[in-house]
Amino acid sequence: MEETGALIRKRRATISTGKCVTLKQVNGRSAVDESINGHGGSGNMVTTRNVSDLPSTTSKERKKRVYVPSDRQSCHRLQESLLSSASGYRNYRGVLNWCVVMLVLSNARLFLENLLKYGILVDPIQVVSLFIKDPYNMPAACLVIVSNVFIVAALYTERRLSVGCFSERVGLLVHSINLSVTLCFPVAIVLMVKSMTPVGGASALGVYTVLFLKLYSYKDVNKWCREMSHAKARSLARSLSCKSSVSTGSGGDYQVSYPGNLTLRDLYYFVFAPTLCYELNFPRSPRIRMSFLLRRLFEMLFFTQLLVALTQQWMIPIIQSSMKPLEDMDLPMMMERLLRLAVPNHLLWLIFFYWFFHSSLNFIAELLQFGDREFYRDWWNSETITYFWQNWNIPVHKWCLRHFYKPLLKSGVSKWLGQSAVFLASAFFHEYLVSVPLKMLRPWAFMGMMAQLPLAWFVARFLRGNYGNAAVWISLIIGQPIAVLMYVHDYYVLHYREGSAGGGPE
Repeated sequence: MEETGALIRKRRATISTGKCVTLKQVNGRSAVDESINGHGGSGNMVTTRNVSDLPSTTSKERKKRVYVPSDRQSCHRLQESLLSSASGYRNYRGVLNWCVVMLVLSNARLFLENLLKYGILVDPIQVVSLFIKDPYNMPAACLVIVSNVFIVAALYTERRLSVGCFSERVGLLVHSINLSVTLCFPVAIVLMVKSMTPVGGASALGVYTVLFLKLYSYKDVNKWCREMSHAKARSLARSLSCKSSVSTGSGGDYQVSYPGNLTLRDLYYFVFAPTLCYELNFPRSPRIRMSFLLRRLFEMLFFTQLLVALTQQWMIPIIQSSMKPLEDMDLPMMMERLLRLAVPNHLLWLIFFYWFFHSSLNFIAELLQFGDREFYRDWWNSETITYFWQNWNIPVHKWCLRHFYKPLLKSGVSKWLGQSAVFLASAFFHEYLVSVPLKMLRPWAFMGMMAQLPLAWFVARFLRGNYGNAAVWISLIIGQPIAVLMYVHDYYVLHYREGSAGGGPE
């Protein structure tokens, strides 16, 4: 009996222990965790048996927690391809470098092909003959020297106006005659003097064109000063190119009111300054930086030689080979020659832009301590034709805006008509600088400039962003070679083909 009672008590203790473990498994995690981790001998069996009695939801949650990967193990997320516009990716530096490498390699092949076909054509001595035929007869240089007469005439007129010897009407008449002769006199000399070369004539006419624009600005600004002077508003200062007894500030910043600016030194400072717009107070740099000056001088010399070499070695052979297709009106060959000419012509234009607007104008500005160095803006990012013409040549743009466009608007002219007038004036001067030195009247430069109006309207209306920028580049790369071929063909027909029929070229 005693043995039977002990056996019954042992069984009851075992059952009660199993119930306890089951409660711990349901309400807590310690016993289950221990059973899963394999702690204890008999406890493993009890725990395993009791886990099977747990609800099915707990079993599913455990499977989910075991088999679903964590964030660290995930390798995919919501994202766009890099070349898609929605990705926001903008770092294409490697693509740009690839384009530069391909451009260099392709042009290197063309350069080698040119050398193998034509040999070395570079001859610096030949460049001198483009400016002068006879070293003892230099009409272009003499023409530039004579331009001082018109400078002195403008100063004399302004001095007479400042003291009241000339009325405003008489002063306007004298200035108009002086400016008209400034444009017409060099034309007569270039056309009449047979020893004047096309390059020499173009250089002389370029000097007279710049002088015309400067003297026009000089006339306008002094007129505004007289109007302010009559209104007792003597606050407009003058250029630091001439000394003054009036000082404003402790730093020695001298300023002179009108008519203290009417000196020969002040006017000649403006004539040589890299600007077309006259002011009585130009911004001045504190000192001349010799290292900057020497760098610009080196660039000027280097790029001058590079322009000459590329023109003789690359441009001239293509132009010479284009004459026969133009005469035969062979359209496929004409297109092929045009595309061949587009690359060297555009490269020369880019080099000329850097040589003139960056190296040369900065050299002059540094030498004269002229402070305003904004000669160009980011025209290469132009998305419209209008933006390009407003930003690639800042001195001309400022002159047109200040002395031509705004006065037209004040007189009641609409903006569209004013812009058309600016393009018309620009077309005139382009033709003036090309047709007169070549001694033949052809409308190609004029038509090319006026064609910018409908092109500007089309690009601004139908093209945006990169498409507009591509249209601007195409107009620059293709438009200029067309004008070059037309002028060269007409010049060849007029001076060489007809001359050879009469016994030889002129």
